[in-house]
Amino acid sequence: MTANWLVDTHCHLDFNVFNIDREEVVNRARESGVKRIVNPGIDISTSKLALELGAIFPEVYAAIGIHPNELQSSDVFRDGELKDLLTLPKVAAVGEIGLDYYWNKAPKHLQMKAFELQLEFAAEAGLPAIVHNREASQDTLSILTSWHLGLKSAYPNLAKIPGVLHSFSGTIEEALYVVEMGFFIGITGPVTFKKAVDLQKLVTVLPLESLLVETDAPFLTPHPMRGKRNEPSYVKITTEKIAELRGISYEQVAVVTTENAFRLFHWGEPF
Repeated sequence: MTANWLVDTHCHLDFNVFNIDREEVVNRARESGVKRIVNPGIDISTSKLALELGAIFPEVYAAIGIHPNELQSSDVFRDGELKDLLTLPKVAAVGEIGLDYYWNKAPKHLQMKAFELQLEFAAEAGLPAIVHNREASQDTLSILTSWHLGLKSAYPNLAKIPGVLHSFSGTIEEALYVVEMGFFIGITGPVTFKKAVDLQKLVTVLPLESLLVETDAPFLTPHPMRGKRNEPSYVKITTEKIAELRGISYEQVAVVTTENAFRLFHWGEPF
């Protein structure tokens, strides 16, 4: 078994900020041991771009979805378009979907309706969900609870590992609640920040088998690269910090989080 494997489970490699050096960014990720990069869409056009990147780079897999902040410019309810994309090769998940009451760019009722609909698409396609939750924990957990309850009877295999709460920023109690349902918790660069005491405590309390590492690049750059554009190779920094906080080896965190990602996205066995 090799321990030099990592998965960046959330990176917006399709964003324009990578246009100038995208190939070099992927090469640096390879050199850092990153074997997979999941690129979630935030609307139909970026979902299609993620698929295009998947055709260019062997490491890149797409997630298809419409972000709650993009609902005003995207029609998630358009018949068939999003669902058709879910049938294409190298689609690993439905996402990035969820609720965002911080920016609140779309009415809450519309966000909730779009979230529920895309969760239905995920169930029908047998794909996990990549969930965005910003200052909307009560509604997010309520919707996920109802969805997961339905999965148990209609889609029992998906119910066992239904998705990930990306770039988690909630409470330990909320994390334990969704972990009990089978969800993973995505850990990003802020875990390296000195003042991120609650997040650092969370990664020591949760089972390692429930954690994923991600960058959310180009955002949330970890220390000591903070202030620069984030990129997939920096997922190694987050992994190192988790190992430090838990008092275990980097290799153990790398192996377990990679295995977690391969199980979630139905990639088989990594090693």
